[in-house]
Amino acid sequence: MFNYQLGVHEVTDGCLAYLQPDGGWGYSNAGLVVGDGQSLLVDTLFDLNLTDAMLNSMKPFTSSAPISAVVNTHANGDHCYGNERVANAEIIASRSAAEEMKEVPPQMLAALNAAPGEVGDLFRSFFGDFDFSGITLTPPTRTFDGRLDIEVGGRVVELMEVGPAHTNGDVIVHVPDAKVVYTGDILFIDGTPIVWAGPLENWIAACDLITSLGADVVVPGHGPITDNSGVAEVRDYLSYVLREASVRQDSGMDAFDAARDIALDAFGTWGEFGRICVNVDTVYRSRNPQHRSPDVVEQFRRMAALEQANG
Repeated sequence: MFNYQLGVHEVTDGCLAYLQPDGGWGYSNAGLVVGDGQSLLVDTLFDLNLTDAMLNSMKPFTSSAPISAVVNTHANGDHCYGNERVANAEIIASRSAAEEMKEVPPQMLAALNAAPGEVGDLFRSFFGDFDFSGITLTPPTRTFDGRLDIEVGGRVVELMEVGPAHTNGDVIVHVPDAKVVYTGDILFIDGTPIVWAGPLENWIAACDLITSLGADVVVPGHGPITDNSGVAEVRDYLSYVLREASVRQDSGMDAFDAARDIALDAFGTWGEFGRICVNVDTVYRSRNPQHRSPDVVEQFRRMAALEQANG
């Protein structure tokens, strides 16, 4: 549909996507909605250098339409750690996302990347490309629950909360006049979704909502620009994992054993397929509140081990 290359792509008149191939861990997309004299930025990036490069590339558009508002689609750092670079704008997120941002400050990832031994090696294998030093976590200045419609230079932009799904407070951004949706991490295209929060049923419902909007262009949180066919593929993956994990949970199988046992069919060609470990565990936890998930270090260890074993 569009070339999947680093940088700014104008997907329709006044709606842009900023893409970061290959869309793997931390290499997220962002967006810009340009109105009359002002713009809305959809997400910042994982560190200050990446965010600076993005904002510089957007100057041909923002010089005459400065960024007056920012939407953080969710709390993961690759969608909000660059907020300090746009701190003069109104920063908007769901109330749940704003609360969740406090849980993983950039200093935590900096410390994990710098840790000695196996833990440091593990986290550098995922996040070693990024510089988390010197980042000041800059929270939203406006929060909402459910839905918020805002105006950006005469254009209506609809913010719709669809979490908890990927995280506790996921939001999609719909630009009706352009038939464009920015999905945040409700969509990973050519990469495997990771369901930190769940339940998967909520995420499946979010895919249905995106499809119902009738957009011509769908900008995912990671991966190349797509349309509703890409939404359907993500929905199919989530439905498959939910069904297969539920059967194994009902049979008494351990969650990690279930993740290793589930054949991913065509989905096995997607990047980061080891995320199935987290996704199956989320199914178990959603269906049984007594289920205890492993800590985040163990979750990353399992993902790495599965990919090494099957890579």
